[in-house]
Amino acid sequence: MNHRKTLLAASIVAGLCLSVGAYAQDSNTQTSGTTPTTGTTNSDNKPNAKNAKELATVTVVGIRASLQASLDTKRNADAIVDAITATDIGKFPTTNVAEALAQIPGVTLDRSIPGTQRVSIDGMDPSLNLSLLDGHPVAQAVWLFGDSPNRGFNYSLLPPEILGSLEVYKSPEARLPEGSMGGTVLMHTLQPLDLPSNTVSGSFGANYNDMVGNSRPNGSLLYSWHNDDKTFGVDVSAQHYEQYTSREGMENYGYSSVASVNAGALAAGNDAIQNEINAGQIKPTDQIPNEVSASNFQQTEKRNSVLINLQYRPNDNFDSTLSLMYMKDGLNNVNQSMYPWATNQPGGITSLTEGPNGIIVAGKQVGTPCYNTTTCNSSANTTMDNYARQSMVSTKGADWKGTYFGDGWRLGGDVGISTSSNPMTQFNKEIYYGGAFNWNINQGAQYTDPSTADNPAYWADNGWGGNEETILYKAKDSYGQLDFSKDFDGFFNELDVGVRYASHWESQVENAFTGPQLLTLDQIGYGGLSDLSGARSLGLTQSFIAHVQTLGLNAIKNAVLSTPGFGVAKDANVYYDNTWNIQQQNSAFYLQADFGNDYVRGNIGARYVHTANTSSGFNVPNACSSADTFDCDFPAGFGYITQKSTHSNWLPAANIAWNIQPDLILRGAASETVAYAPYNQMAPYFESNDTVLTAAGGNPDLNPYRSVNFDTSLEWYFNNQSVIALSGFYKNIINYIVNAATFQDRINGSWTLPGYMQAEGNAQVAAGLCTAAGICQYSVTAPVDGGHAKVKGATLSYQQAFGSSGFGLRANYTYSNAKTSDGGALPYNSKNSYNIAPYFEMGPYTASIAYNWRSSYLAGGYVAGAAPTNTASFKELDASAGYQISKNFSLSLNMLNLLNSKYYQYLGSKNQIAQEYVTGRQFELEAHFKF
Repeated sequence: MNHRKTLLAASIVAGLCLSVGAYAQDSNTQTSGTTPTTGTTNSDNKPNAKNAKELATVTVVGIRASLQASLDTKRNADAIVDAITATDIGKFPTTNVAEALAQIPGVTLDRSIPGTQRVSIDGMDPSLNLSLLDGHPVAQAVWLFGDSPNRGFNYSLLPPEILGSLEVYKSPEARLPEGSMGGTVLMHTLQPLDLPSNTVSGSFGANYNDMVGNSRPNGSLLYSWHNDDKTFGVDVSAQHYEQYTSREGMENYGYSSVASVNAGALAAGNDAIQNEINAGQIKPTDQIPNEVSASNFQQTEKRNSVLINLQYRPNDNFDSTLSLMYMKDGLNNVNQSMYPWATNQPGGITSLTEGPNGIIVAGKQVGTPCYNTTTCNSSANTTMDNYARQSMVSTKGADWKGTYFGDGWRLGGDVGISTSSNPMTQFNKEIYYGGAFNWNINQGAQYTDPSTADNPAYWADNGWGGNEETILYKAKDSYGQLDFSKDFDGFFNELDVGVRYASHWESQVENAFTGPQLLTLDQIGYGGLSDLSGARSLGLTQSFIAHVQTLGLNAIKNAVLSTPGFGVAKDANVYYDNTWNIQQQNSAFYLQADFGNDYVRGNIGARYVHTANTSSGFNVPNACSSADTFDCDFPAGFGYITQKSTHSNWLPAANIAWNIQPDLILRGAASETVAYAPYNQMAPYFESNDTVLTAAGGNPDLNPYRSVNFDTSLEWYFNNQSVIALSGFYKNIINYIVNAATFQDRINGSWTLPGYMQAEGNAQVAAGLCTAAGICQYSVTAPVDGGHAKVKGATLSYQQAFGSSGFGLRANYTYSNAKTSDGGALPYNSKNSYNIAPYFEMGPYTASIAYNWRSSYLAGGYVAGAAPTNTASFKELDASAGYQISKNFSLSLNMLNLLNSKYYQYLGSKNQIAQEYVTGRQFELEAHFKF
C-alpha cells in the first residue's frame, strides 16, 4: 500500500512539473471546422461575417492558443456551444475523445468498462446525443457479447489524432440533423488544404496498467500534401493502438426473498432458516443476494485505423472532399466469474445474518467437495463461468461533400455510406466446486477448506459442459443531403434551406452450439491461482484474490471445440429469441433564417422529419419453445414477423445572442427535439440468462422521445483565454422511454440441455423459481413509453490564464435535477458534477491535472437482462506531463485514474450491492514528432 501512495504522489508531482508533447497545431495553422458545420451545410469555408469581432491580438502557442481558439468558437456561435481544438485533445490528460469531452461543462462519463464509451450531456442518457464525423454518421456494431446497444457514439474507437476540432451544440439549430436531446457533437478531421504541404506528424509509445502489470505499444502517423496552387490535396492518418485492461471486483446477480429460499430449505429437510425466522433474527421479507461473485474481466485491444481525405478546390467557387475510413478493432476478452451460490442449494444453509434495510449481509453454507468427477452432488454450489470471447469490429466508410459558392449564394451536397460488422464468438466452460464456504456482502466468500478449493482436481464440469455462441452483428448508415443558402442585406442576412435522407439498418443473428464433453479443470487447462490486486484493494477475501483459473482464451475455446462432432447441435430458442433486424428511415426538410447586427444575432427556423421504422423478429408458439426445436410449424401470426410504424414531427428552433457589452453576451434558445430508443430496444427479441433467470426484451411499439427545450447563458469574456459563463437548461420531455422490470413466466430455454437439470434446474425447482416442466419466473427488463419527464439544471464554468505566469485554470460545475412524472430517476443523470483542471505552460514545459467528480446516478448494467442499477458517486484524478525537446520532437506522459477509484453499483439501498470494480491506473508515455 505504501508503494501505491508513493506512486500517486510521484505522478502528481510529475504532472505539475513536467509538460505534454507538442502534437498540437502551430498557432498560425488553420484548423478545419472552426466554423460550426454539418457536412456540406452552407457554412463550409466561408467567413462568418455577421459574427466577426475585433479581438485583441494574441500571440501564444500550445495550450493557451488552443483554449483561445475554443473560446472564439464559443463566442462567435449563434447557439449555445462549447468547443475543443486539437491541443485540448492532445495536451490534457486524455487517451480518447470522450476523455477530452469530460472537460466541457455539463458533460459526464460512465466508466464501467475501461476505454470510455458512454458520454452524457446536460444529464441526458448517452443514447440521446448525436455525434457526427465531418457531418456524417459512423455505423457501429456492438463489441461486447451480451452488450446492450445504444445510439451513443463509441468515442474509444476514434483515434484523437485525426481530429482538428469539435463542437458540442447544447441548443439545436434547424439545420442540424434530428435525433439529439442532450447535445449534438460535431467532430472535424484535419483537411489537407488547411495544412502545410508535406506535413508529417505522429507519435509512438506505450501504455501501462499498474493493476495488470502489462504494457502495450501504440503509434500514429499523419501525412498531408497539396500542390503548389493549393487546388488539390490529400492527407492520410493511420494509427495502431494496443491496450491491456482488467476489471476486477465483485458482482451479484439479483436477490431472492428469505421466504422463497426457506421454502426450498424446508423441502430439503433443513429448518435452520425457519428457526432464525421464529427467533426474530431474520424476516421472511428480507432479501438475500443470490451469489457474491469474484469477477475478473481481462481484455487485449488491438486497433488499426486509416482515414484518408482527398480535397479538391480548383477555384474560389467550388470545394469538394472525399473521405475514406477503414478500421479494425480487436477486442478479445476473457470474463471469469466465480460465484458461490447463496440461494442455489438452500439445503446447505446453516445461518443467515440480517443487516440494514432488510438485506441479508452474511451466511454460511456446508457442503462436501467432489474429487476428480463431472457428476458432483453437494449441498454447496460454487459455479465458475469461464467466457472466452473473440470480437473483431470492422468499420468502413466513404463520404463525399461538395459546395459551390455563387454570388451571394451557396449550394452544397453530401452523400455517404458507413458499415460496421462484428462476428463475435463466445466459448463457455462452467466448472463446479462443492465445498463449504462463508460469505459476506462486503468481502465476498471464503472457502472453509482452502486446500481443496485451491486444488484443480476438485473443479470440473458438472452435468453441463458449456457451449459456443455466435453473434453476427451488422450496422449500416447511408445518407444524402442537399443544402442551399442565400445571403441578404439587412437584419435578416441569410436564408438556409435543405433536405436530408438517412437510413440506418441494424441486425443480429445469434446461434448457440450445444453438447461439449464434460471435462475436469486439469483437462481444460489449469492456469494456477489468480493474483487479483484489484480484489485486494477492495478488501475482498483471500478466496476471491487467489483462486483457481483456466489457462485463458485458447484453453477454454479448445476445450469446447475438442468434442468429437461438436458444432452440429444448435439451440433453437437462442436463435429465435435473439435474431432480429430493424431499419429506420428519416426524411427531413429544414428552413432557417439567420439574423444579426452589431448588438444582436441568431437564427430561427423549423425542421420537419418523417420517420419510418421496420422491425422484424421471431414470434414462436409455446409448444416450440418447450421442445426447443427448429422442427416447428408456425401458424398464422407466428414465425419471422415484421412490424412497421411511422412518425412525423415539426421541430422549431430559435437562438438569439445579445451583446450587452463587447465582452458580455446573453443568449437564449427555444426548441423542440426528438430522439429515438436504441435500435435493439425497438426489435422483438428476448435475450435471457437462464441460470439467474434475468432477461432483456424489445418493444417495436415504442414512440420517439419528444421534448420542448429552453436554454440560456450569460458569458463574460473578461480577458484573453478567460471566461465566466452561467447557463441554464430546461427540458420538458413529453415522452420518455424507460426500462421497466417485470416478472414473466416463460419457458427456460436451457431446460432440455444435457446436464442442465443436475447443474441448475433441480435447484431452481426446489427454490420455487421454476416448475418441473421448465416454466420459470424471469425478471424481464424491457423498454416502455414512460410518460412525461422534466430536466432542469444549470452550469457554471470558469476559465482563466493568469497573465505571464504560465498557470491557468479551467473549472465547471453542473446541477441537473431530472425526474419522470411518477418521481423516477432518469438514467445517467447525476444531480451534481464538477471538474477542476489547472494547467501550466512555460517554455518547453507544460502540465495539467484534471479532477472530475459526479454524484450517484441510475444506470443499467452492460449485460443484457441486468436490472437497472444505481451507480454511486465517482471521482477521477488524471494528469499529463511532458517536455518539448526541440521544434520537431517532444515527450508526453498521460496518467489516468490515479486514485484507482471504485465503480460501485447498487439496487435500492446502498448496502444492496449489484457490483463493484476497479480498473487500475493507466500510464501512457509517448514521443511525438512533427515536420
